[in-house]
Amino acid sequence: MTLTTLSPDEAWTEMLEGNRRFIAGAPAHPHQDVDRRAELASGQGPIATLFGCSDSRLAAEIIFDKGLGDLFVVRNAGQVTGESIVASLEYAVEILSVPLIVVLAHDSCGAVRAAIDGTAIDAAPLPPHIWRLIAPIVPAARKVLAASGGTTPADIDAELVGREHLRNTVASILHSSELISTAVAEGRVGIVGANYKLAEGTAVPIVSVGLATDAALADQA
Repeated sequence: MTLTTLSPDEAWTEMLEGNRRFIAGAPAHPHQDVDRRAELASGQGPIATLFGCSDSRLAAEIIFDKGLGDLFVVRNAGQVTGESIVASLEYAVEILSVPLIVVLAHDSCGAVRAAIDGTAIDAAPLPPHIWRLIAPIVPAARKVLAASGGTTPADIDAELVGREHLRNTVASILHSSELISTAVAEGRVGIVGANYKLAEGTAVPIVSVGLATDAALADQA
C-alpha cells in the first residue's frame, strides 16, 4: 500500500464528494471488499486523518463515504485535544504522510451541553474524569455567554459554543504541535474544522488553515 499523493485541497475535495453522496442517499461504499482488505494487510495510506467527537452518530467512514484504509480516525467526547490526541495526529502527518486533518464537531453535542451547564454557579459536580475532559470547552461557553450579555446557561447558544470550541481546537492543535504547524506552513498539510449537521448529514466547513481554497472555507459563524 503506497502513501497518498493528494494535496490538502484534493483530499478535502474527495471528502466533500463523499459527503455529498452520503447526503444524497447514493453512497458508493468504496474500498469495503475482500480485495481492499487484502491490499491493506501490508500497510496503509489514508487520504486524511479525522479527529472527531465519539458520538455514535459521527461514524466518519459513513459520513464521508469512505472505506478501509481511507481515513485515520481519532475520536473522543467533544473532540478535545490532549497529549494522546496530538501524538496520534502527528503520527498521521509524519509517518503516514496524510495531507489533511479534518476536525469534526457536530450539533447537539453532549460534551458541549455539559460544558455549558457547568458554567452555572450552582452546577452539580461531574465525575472528575468527565470534568477534566470537558473543561477545555468551558472557555468557549463563557465567551459566548459574555458576548450575549446573558447570565445563566439558558442564555448560551449551544451552536455558537460548538463553533467557538471548534475554532479553539484547530488553534490548539497548531499551538501544541510544532510538527503539524511546520507541515501546514510548508504546504504539506491542511486543516479543516467542520460542523456536522445531524438531520441533514452535511459537514459544513467553519474554519480552514493551509488550503488554497481558504476563502471558500471562511468562518461561517
